[in-house]
Amino acid sequence: MASMPRLCGMLAGDAGEVAYELEFGRDDLGMAYLDVRADAPLSVTCQRSLEPFVLPVSVSSRLGLIRSEREESGLSPESEPLLVDEDGKLAMADVIEDELLLALPLVPVNPDSELPEEVTRPPSESEAGDERTENPFAVLRELKK
Repeated sequence: MASMPRLCGMLAGDAGEVAYELEFGRDDLGMAYLDVRADAPLSVTCQRSLEPFVLPVSVSSRLGLIRSEREESGLSPESEPLLVDEDGKLAMADVIEDELLLALPLVPVNPDSELPEEVTRPPSESEAGDERTENPFAVLRELKK
């Protein structure tokens, strides 16, 4: 994973390996495609507890290989477009990295984490009384008189 700098920038650590499988072919419409399947244990930071945890990510997608945006309309509905250079070369590590980046959740939350007790417990009567402060709009009420 350390060889994927954009992905590592989103992670809590770069340890681990990505298991992937690539399959090239042509669909029923004659368009070239690339099937990408990848599995990786990604170390992300839980946004609830701010602790790192390992999130298992599994990706399976079909990318339709096109050389111009005009060709996109010829892709089958289950294919996502992947723009290829005129020479037809692809950087496979970049393709896999892109798919893993797209699979990352916007807000990673560890399912085993819990909110701190001070957030989940109801306030006691003494704390509730302390929270009653002067209304900031009371001054406006006085001006209205």
